[in-house]
Amino acid sequence: MRAAPGFCHDPRMPPARLTDTAACAQLIADRLGPHLCVAAPLGLGKPHGLLNALYRLTVADPARALTLYTALSLMRPRPAPGLEQRFLAPFLERHFGADFEDPAYALAEQRHALPANVAVHEFYLLSGALLHAPRAQRDYISQNYTHVARDLAAQDVNLLVQLVARRETPEGVRYSLSCNPDLTLDFLAQCERAGKPRPMCVAVVHPDLPYMSGHAEVAERFFDMELAPPQSPRLFTLPRTPVGLAEYAIGLHASSLVRDGGCLQIGIGALSDALVKCLLLRQQDNTAWRDGLRALDGESPTFELARRIGGLEPFEAGVYGASEMVMDGFMHLARAGILKRRSWDNLALEKAAAAGRLNPATPGGHYLRGAFFLGSRELYAWLGATEATDPDAIDMCPVSNVNQLYGDHQSLAALQRRGARFFNTCMMATLLGAAVSDALEDGQVVSGVGGQYNFVAMAHELDDGRSILLLRATRKEGGEVRTNIRWDYGHTTIPRHLRDVVVTEYGAADLRGKSDSECIEAMLSICDARFLDALAAEAKANGKLAPGFSIPDAWRRHRPECLAEALAPLRRAGMLPTFPFGSDFDQVEQQLLPALSWLKEQGATWRGRLMLAKALARPGEVVAGEAVALERMQLARPRGFGERLQQRLVLAALRRCA
Repeated sequence: MRAAPGFCHDPRMPPARLTDTAACAQLIADRLGPHLCVAAPLGLGKPHGLLNALYRLTVADPARALTLYTALSLMRPRPAPGLEQRFLAPFLERHFGADFEDPAYALAEQRHALPANVAVHEFYLLSGALLHAPRAQRDYISQNYTHVARDLAAQDVNLLVQLVARRETPEGVRYSLSCNPDLTLDFLAQCERAGKPRPMCVAVVHPDLPYMSGHAEVAERFFDMELAPPQSPRLFTLPRTPVGLAEYAIGLHASSLVRDGGCLQIGIGALSDALVKCLLLRQQDNTAWRDGLRALDGESPTFELARRIGGLEPFEAGVYGASEMVMDGFMHLARAGILKRRSWDNLALEKAAAAGRLNPATPGGHYLRGAFFLGSRELYAWLGATEATDPDAIDMCPVSNVNQLYGDHQSLAALQRRGARFFNTCMMATLLGAAVSDALEDGQVVSGVGGQYNFVAMAHELDDGRSILLLRATRKEGGEVRTNIRWDYGHTTIPRHLRDVVVTEYGAADLRGKSDSECIEAMLSICDARFLDALAAEAKANGKLAPGFSIPDAWRRHRPECLAEALAPLRRAGMLPTFPFGSDFDQVEQQLLPALSWLKEQGATWRGRLMLAKALARPGEVVAGEAVALERMQLARPRGFGERLQQRLVLAALRRCA
């Protein structure tokens, strides 16, 4: 759909300014006609209020049509009725705010209720949120992050909407694309190169969005319309998640592979939090960090790999961050003096810095480059404060300048990313080194490729870059423990020919340049011991592992109980906390979390339900805080059989997990 004939961007005119969201949506519809083809940023930069107003206009009139191209539609979790609802409902209102607006189209997709005149195409989904949602699964577009702008320019997009920060300056109004310069700038440049009409660009101002300058800053006339509502809902923030022993073990192994003076890309989630916490431990208590790594690494393969490609000492030169996503971990690394190596968009300066001939304090430079940010309120405050005191430090820029080397900046980008370690997570891996990160073998999309393939491929293009995939060795499914390392799988995100380093809680496997049999042995060395014999037998049956291969005794210790024993000293010393960077849950909620998780786990199998029945019959001794916990769950004074049963279940779980 091409832009309506009545609309043409005029760079000489300041944007029309509105404060009413419904009126803004109506004006857009009047100017562009009944068929809206909309581009909206991924994640935080999506203006939910305006998109919801456009959605309502479309749903109310079957003659209208709305096509949306976006990614990562952020929604509050939807708790299941019962104990989960009792626990989460008060937390969600406190964390997100009572006025938070979920994207209406995403809620409709979850309910299988998206109207026929609305189509939503996402290239990255909120992890697991739209599994088995038929319309979302059918309309998903599988793309590398760096190809989205190119492909989007081929569509007839007539409207771009984006959340922005606004600043009054002596020279006039300036806008910052803030959290999402990632695709907006690349997309508009692609439209211009392709001779496509420029879509109407609408800025939705949010007063709490950090104003980032540099590449993210645009002139007043960049936008055709400005919407500044009198009230704005709280910015979306990610709840901080707990980190378990398996994640910490992965973090310890992975943190030894980071090179001082190198470059760092990190994703998001518990594995990334564990990696960051272990990097801090390496810096701040190197002896304890080495002791923990040595306790895990009995045969010392990780130490050997660390000496070759990483490091065992604290950071002196520091690292440079080049990551598609800027998350809380980078803030913690900067505060600890780890994220500090500066870089410049000038080849001569970068060469001088690499050769040690440049004083970084003299020409400024940035130590973190990202394409979008998403995290906690603390992160957003830190970004704003850093911009105010050191505006060169953080460069939010187009994704084409972060996720790939190619183009006129290739030599400079490669030099900036010297010693790069690109950390990403995956769901499963095969013995031959392929990785499964985004979808299941039946085609159901869990999340999306996003930028993972970009960073894996880039690691292979850099002289000293490495791709490091983080993976839990096992998962629980239907109440049973299953291995995440498989002989094969019916879907692949990263092909085996791009295999590099894979890290589980049981060690790091260097797969680069290895033969298939060597790769299989390396992957077996980081498997959970309960699955070693079956996996080795499958590899032998397929002629890929020598018939006489025998599993070393050391690998038989790759079990959760051995992990717990190895990490017990660090745990007792308080160095591996459940919430490494603080928790959004209060103390009572933190006591309830493991108890409710235990209840959910037991309820998944008949054996577990039998254990629950026994726990109900003999709940055990009273534990401290259980009365307050029952008050928090609104179960202190139960009414009726259902609530009395829920109360007894919570008490049994609290006492079981005390």
